[in-house]
Amino acid sequence: MTDNLADGLLSGLRRLLRPAEDAGTTPGFTAPATDGLALVYRGPAASPGCPESVAEVLGSLGLEVAFTGPKERLRLEPGTLGQAVLYAQPGGDDLDETWPHMSPYKKAIKSFVREGGVYIGFCLGGYLAGRGPGFKLLPGDTDQYIVTKGAQVRHDSDAIVDVEWRGCHRQLYFQDGPYFDVEDVPGLDVLARYGNGWPAALVVPYGAGVVGVSGPHPEATADWFTDAGLRPVRPGGEDLARDLIATALARRGQSS
Repeated sequence: MTDNLADGLLSGLRRLLRPAEDAGTTPGFTAPATDGLALVYRGPAASPGCPESVAEVLGSLGLEVAFTGPKERLRLEPGTLGQAVLYAQPGGDDLDETWPHMSPYKKAIKSFVREGGVYIGFCLGGYLAGRGPGFKLLPGDTDQYIVTKGAQVRHDSDAIVDVEWRGCHRQLYFQDGPYFDVEDVPGLDVLARYGNGWPAALVVPYGAGVVGVSGPHPEATADWFTDAGLRPVRPGGEDLARDLIATALARRGQSS
C-alpha cells in the first residue's frame, strides 16, 4: 500500500467517524471495519428502499456490499453466506406475511451466524431474529413495542420515537418496530432503550457469531421522514446505525 493511499483511507475513516463525534451522542462508538463482504437481503420480504439504505450505511464503514435474494445475482444460500462476514436483514412488512419468504433460509442463516458471521436486523430484521416466528438467534424473543405499557407510539403507522442510545437522547424513524425481551446473558450489550425501559437495540453473541438488532430505523435518511409527512430529525440516526454494525463486527469471534 502506498503512503498516499494509506493517507486517503485514514482521511476517509476520520470523515466517517466525524458525524458521530460532532453530534456528541454516541460515546463508546466503535471504530468501523474496513474490509469484508456484507450481504444485504433484497426481495419480497423487504420494503422498497430499505435494503438500499442499509447498504449505504454498510458501505460507509468500508465494507464491500452486495445484495442477495431470490432474484439477485447472489442467491441467499450457504455458499453465498460463506463468502461474507455480515448478513443484514432490512425492514419489511408484517412478520406473519413475510416469514413464508424467509423461512426457507432459516437453517443457512443460523449456521452462518453460529459459525462466526454477523447478523444485523432493522425493524422486521429485528423481529426475524426472534422466535415467533423467526431465526431464533436471540436469547429470548421480540414483540411489538406499540403494545407495551407506557409506549410512546401506540399505532402502527410511520412515527418518530425517542430512545436513549448509550445514555444519550435521540429521535429515530419508527414504524411498528419490535422491542427485545431477552435474558441477561454473558456478552449482551443493550445499546438503546425506549422511554419505558424496554431494549430498542442490542448486540448479543450467538455461537461464534454476533447478532445486532434495532427496533427503530437509525438507517433512515431524510426522505423517509418527508415521504411519510414527518419532519426529519436532527441529527439523523446514521451514526447510530454505524455504531450498531461496528459494535457487532468488533465482537465477532470473541464468543464460542
